[in-house]
Amino acid sequence: MGTLRDLQFALQLKIEELRQRDTLIDELELELDTKDDLIRRLQGELDRFRATISPPGHSASSSGYSEQCDKSQRSKRKTIFSEPLNVDPKKFAATTQNTTCNITQGVRELIQTAFLENNLLRHLESGQILAMMDCMYPTTVDQGCLVIQEGAEGNLAYVLEEGRMEVTKDAQKLLTVEAGQVFGEAALLYNCSYTYSLSALTNSKLWVIDRGSFQSVTIQSSLSSLSRSMELLCSVSFLRSLPEDVLMKMADMLEEAHYTEGDYIIRQGTTGDTFYIISKGQVKVTEKKTTSEMVELSTLSQGHWFGEKALRGDDVRTVNVIAAGDVTCLVIDRESFRQVIGGVVDDSNDGQESIESKVKAEEEDAVLSSATLSDFQVICNLGVGEIGHVDLVKLHKGTTRCLLAMRVLRKHLLRSSARQEHVLREKRNLTDAHCPFIVRLHRTFKEARCLYMLTEACLGGELWSLLRDREMFDDTTTRFYTACVVEALVFLHHRGIVYRDLKPENVILDQRGYVKLMGLGCAKKLGLGRKTWTMCGTPGYMAPEVILNQGHSLSTDLWSLGVFVFELLSGSLPFCGPDHMRAFVATLRGIDLVEFPKTIGRNASSLIKKLCRNNPSERLGNQRNGAKDIQKHKWFEGFNWEGLNKGTLAPPIIPKPNSHLETSRMDPVSDNLEEDPSEGESDWDNDF
Repeated sequence: MGTLRDLQFALQLKIEELRQRDTLIDELELELDTKDDLIRRLQGELDRFRATISPPGHSASSSGYSEQCDKSQRSKRKTIFSEPLNVDPKKFAATTQNTTCNITQGVRELIQTAFLENNLLRHLESGQILAMMDCMYPTTVDQGCLVIQEGAEGNLAYVLEEGRMEVTKDAQKLLTVEAGQVFGEAALLYNCSYTYSLSALTNSKLWVIDRGSFQSVTIQSSLSSLSRSMELLCSVSFLRSLPEDVLMKMADMLEEAHYTEGDYIIRQGTTGDTFYIISKGQVKVTEKKTTSEMVELSTLSQGHWFGEKALRGDDVRTVNVIAAGDVTCLVIDRESFRQVIGGVVDDSNDGQESIESKVKAEEEDAVLSSATLSDFQVICNLGVGEIGHVDLVKLHKGTTRCLLAMRVLRKHLLRSSARQEHVLREKRNLTDAHCPFIVRLHRTFKEARCLYMLTEACLGGELWSLLRDREMFDDTTTRFYTACVVEALVFLHHRGIVYRDLKPENVILDQRGYVKLMGLGCAKKLGLGRKTWTMCGTPGYMAPEVILNQGHSLSTDLWSLGVFVFELLSGSLPFCGPDHMRAFVATLRGIDLVEFPKTIGRNASSLIKKLCRNNPSERLGNQRNGAKDIQKHKWFEGFNWEGLNKGTLAPPIIPKPNSHLETSRMDPVSDNLEEDPSEGESDWDNDF
């Protein structure tokens, strides 16, 4: 008995020792989190300091910066849309080899340092920077010559190797810059106008890179990385049977880990939750027997994997895995793995119309299908845009009395602004989008001069105008509008469509006070797990992967949803600036460096931060439970989702009746246009 008591006492001592060790680990983890927060804050201060002294167009003081941010909030923001190049890897590789210049090691170091000190380009991977150097070419500029003209469109960026340059804006000198600086980097992202002028104070030498090369490098790098990760995942026997979209999502979650000779990747007897796939190098697998003898079991190389038991929950390691030389592994932890393989979520409600709504819509469509343009009468004008206008109309024939919106698009304006594809894309996306939270397209018409889109009339006004007038919304109001947008995104995402331009300007209220998404010109059908490389969206709302041209998928809408909630609750954007570049740089710094105003409570802040994760696979709504994770978040606790979908939930704001609806200017639609001899039938609108 004495021996048993001794063993029990020793066991209690061991248990207490383990408890103390766990407590110490918790304290150390808390201390580590505190230091991480301090590092992020200091990094933010450093970024802000760099931003205030960065050359082109960023000379505003902090007060001026805030003022320009507020001013940009009060004016409607334009959408950027820039289709990427079609990248042929073999052709690109051949082109790169033919254009590579002899760059000395010193110049390479100067260019690399310039990229790494630039607020935008330093977020690129080291391999991408090296590849871009191979695409750059030198040029010389004489004293007094302009390199960049303010207001001009361009597709070139420059690194100054020798000489001095002067930066001016609105004919005012901003600063003088020396060698080792990058200029014009915004032109690498999309077709924009330069916001400053750059002229040579001395004879200078620069290195140039064009947008095409930049896009080719970033796209090819992303495709190569994705292809390599998919290849390694498919080599794992218990993973290769998973659906392609699940494997692609897992590929996004894989992280690279690097080890050197003798490093213990796994140590026998320790706990772990990580699975490894060897991307490069070799490892030795050893086991310590009861006799204290270390036995080498095997050698694993590229394409092999280990640690798979940890994914099932067996967290005690039974062997050692030691790096035999330099080793690179792709790793994923147990929780991330479980989030990915949880299966496709079958949300019971995906924004479908009710049976009553479907019957009513079918009746309206039957009446409208036989109508011609001359059958519609204009009641009043609802708004004027860059490429046309919108009229409130109704049929003066037939039995239907409902009001409709007729969007009139002038073909020559579409051609001059190169927006033909946007309109066709919107028409295709809206044709089958029968969702109560998306503006309904009934049918289209076309004439020699114009295209027409007949949609339901939402007469409650734009959410942007309401937000501008009220400055910000409370939690209840924001929650209702956000829930409507979530239902619209669920509908689109279930069909593999990414929206890409969420903002208050694209959300409109109907007569009841419910909101609907409109403007699907940026929306694109991808399919589950697929990516696209289009530079598309509104600065301040774009996700980091869109800005860096890394390829984006449906999850980019989740980032924009987080920004949307932030703006509704505060009246401002978390990522903004006096120009697009400052907004991009703020976005790339991430949500953790954003100071949240007091109007955003703890639960709302938690939702925003979980949506605005830099890694798309970590965003709330992009894991195994899909949109249910958003709906079940604490900020939505108690929200009546069923009532929202049935239309029985009372909206927080009831729009005022529009007095202009009393007017009766019964002009036929087709007679309300001026003649333009330059317009005529076009090949591109044959599908309209």
